[in-house]
Amino acid sequence: MLFLVGAMLVLGVVLGVVAHVPAPVSMVAGLAIALWLALFAARERLFGHRRSGGRLDHDPRGAR
Repeated sequence: MLFLVGAMLVLGVVLGVVAHVPAPVSMVAGLAIALWLALFAARERLFGHRRSGGRLDHDPRGAR
């Protein structure tokens, strides 16, 4: 529950900032965040399956 309250608080602050800065600044910030997320997703897709990191590796058929 506290996580949801914190998330809503952060969302409100971010939306408040976006409402008061010029549109080009918001576009650049959005593009930077989108690029960061795309790089993170690509890295996880390419290299995430090579390290187990304490996770249990299960057989795709459901058997161990």
